[in-house]
Amino acid sequence: MRHNDVKNFDELTEQEILALAISLEEDDERIYQDFVYRLRDTYPATADMYRQMASEEDSHRHALIELYRAKFGEHIPLIRRDDVAGFVKRRTVWVNRPLNIEAMREHAEMAEFETARFYARAARRTNDATIRQLLGDLAAAEREHTNMADRLTSEKIGPDARAQEAEVSRRIFLLQVVQPGLAGLMDGSVSTLAPLFAAAFATHNSWQTFLVGLAASIGAGISMGFAEALSDNGSLTGRGNPWSRGAVCGLMTALGGLGHTMPFMIASFWTATSIAFAVVVVELALISWIRHRFMETSIISAAAQVGLGGAIVFATGILIGSS
Repeated sequence: MRHNDVKNFDELTEQEILALAISLEEDDERIYQDFVYRLRDTYPATADMYRQMASEEDSHRHALIELYRAKFGEHIPLIRRDDVAGFVKRRTVWVNRPLNIEAMREHAEMAEFETARFYARAARRTNDATIRQLLGDLAAAEREHTNMADRLTSEKIGPDARAQEAEVSRRIFLLQVVQPGLAGLMDGSVSTLAPLFAAAFATHNSWQTFLVGLAASIGAGISMGFAEALSDNGSLTGRGNPWSRGAVCGLMTALGGLGHTMPFMIASFWTATSIAFAVVVVELALISWIRHRFMETSIISAAAQVGLGGAIVFATGILIGSS
């Protein structure tokens, strides 16, 4: 299901496609100008690269507006990314404090990658030769921007740190596997703690607790799988087939819950509970490491976030079950 105020890409008219393209170029230009402002003193060479990219986005915007004016007149309706299904929901750049040049680089790469896909698909959608030619030219320009963003270097990242093919493969793997899988693993590992341990301390019965944990894990897996599949159709974002992504998320959610549910197949209640607690600690540590390894967060920050959330949910389950 999708909201009534959001359109699928295939529903857009040629006028709406051009209006959206203008909006995309305006947004990207302002983002790159913000990068320039924040990098100009510390990383002047990188700031100059973003200044060049911002200038090219401005030239793209001018070309699009001229074509729009010739085809549809002076009024340009405001159509943003959020109005069209399939775009990645990216955090606003100004919230990235303190300065994180790698986050800027990743943002630029993904923005150009996504916009190039948009122009390529939009060019195939239109029957107007003039519009098709411009959109095709812009797709090629955005692909060159992707290469330019990939070549961005700084004092932290050397020019030979990663090859372009490896970087593209890593980005796709993150989008299509790691992100949905990690979201599912976190949800399954944390959200099932409260019902499982509430049932454990309320019944002191291993088998009854196992049934509650099994139901909670499978139910959470189904719910998260559908939620991920319906959140983004992947047509413009490169995040892959939505149902494949939903399956990854759903399976990892169920796995996260089943990890600390399986010990309750042991008849001895306290033995099962002790093993389940140890499994919870291992799960939370594993999630923290994955966040650190793939999402480029500090291990201390990842452990604090995951551990605190897990501890609160775990304690909630025990308190409810013991009351």
